[in-house]
Amino acid sequence: YRLAQKGYKVTIFEKADSVGGLASGFEISGNNLEKAYHHIFKTDTDIISLTKELGIENKLEWHDSSVSIYRKGKLYPFVTPLDLIKFSPLSLFNRLRAGLVVLFLQKTTNWKPFRTVTAAQWMRKWSGKQVYNVIWEPLLLGKFDKFYDKISMAWLWARIHIRANSKQKGDTKEKLGYYKGGFVQLVNALEDKLKEQGVEINLNSSVDSIKTTHNKVEIKVNNIPYKFDAVLSTLPSNIFAKVIKEDNKKVKEYLTKLESINYIGAVLNVFSYPESLSKYYWHNINDTKFPFLVFIQHTNLVGTKDYNNNYVYYIGTYVPHDHKYFAIEEKELKDEWYTFLKKIFKNFDPEKIIENNVFKFKYAQHIVDTQYQNKIPEYKTPLRNVYLSNFSQIYPEDRGTNYAVREGNKIAEMI
Repeated sequence: YRLAQKGYKVTIFEKADSVGGLASGFEISGNNLEKAYHHIFKTDTDIISLTKELGIENKLEWHDSSVSIYRKGKLYPFVTPLDLIKFSPLSLFNRLRAGLVVLFLQKTTNWKPFRTVTAAQWMRKWSGKQVYNVIWEPLLLGKFDKFYDKISMAWLWARIHIRANSKQKGDTKEKLGYYKGGFVQLVNALEDKLKEQGVEINLNSSVDSIKTTHNKVEIKVNNIPYKFDAVLSTLPSNIFAKVIKEDNKKVKEYLTKLESINYIGAVLNVFSYPESLSKYYWHNINDTKFPFLVFIQHTNLVGTKDYNNNYVYYIGTYVPHDHKYFAIEEKELKDEWYTFLKKIFKNFDPEKIIENNVFKFKYAQHIVDTQYQNKIPEYKTPLRNVYLSNFSQIYPEDRGTNYAVREGNKIAEMI
């Protein structure tokens, strides 16, 4: 979009059969919904600005969030400081200690000292063993699986610090943004602008290789060669490493960085159901015996009206690429997850599910370890006029649509 505005002739090659990536959608109960759960915060100024620029500000609605923690057979509200004070799985002393540590992280702006210490080490030391075991270890295990004790405290600082600042003055509760009709509203508006600007969008187009030849960059897409003045890749770093074809020292050094970045996958079940299971929107599953990290009652955020008055739910977890969830049949996955879901909601009956979908993303989350600052690949690659922009370059913040917009603006200025 920005490059076309600058007058470049732009061609897009998209591997999937639709644009939008993790924000792309599908239809459920008469409305469009993202395959992976999405919302935005009040502090997400880049995507809010783009929304206004595209003329769809009226589609972005703000809703009160509600969060709970599931622990040993019980759901606990976890929205306000008072909820923490009442959180009985922790002793009163440790509730106060947990609150003070989070407050410290919310107010701390210098995150660099956190880079080389793991979140597990830091939280065990400063929050104490009980707080770590009850709150932080289940989060890290659910998010990073076998990598949980390798994650940099800088990553966790960013999650806490940015989330805390998502309330604006006058808000008593955290407000979350969602597009009426789904994030497809943003995707479609951007796609329409691109087409107006003469941008060519090619779907089902897998890039096989990228190499420089004389003053051009040659890429092969579905084994068909194309030449361009410049190429921007948004592939995951370790996949990008496989398509670079030049053999020189600088490229090899760059490849080492790309290949040093590990990824973990996401597996999600999205279903519609005739009944409400909970009064909360977001449920953190702080029980390490459970096979999923999060349960989301999407319609507790946005209402049921746009979904034929049905209730829409997500179950999600993160697992390594060699995990059984990437190999087993959908029915086996659902049966396992629903057995555990019934432990939380006794009245849940899988036979009542109306529409049911499973989505799997192998490159959902990069592993931010204590050496990560040394692994971040440069935007300008060693290949002449070849650029890389992906979430592995965002640090210490995590992934998100707001950062996708921010990085898009940044890379367009570089080209």
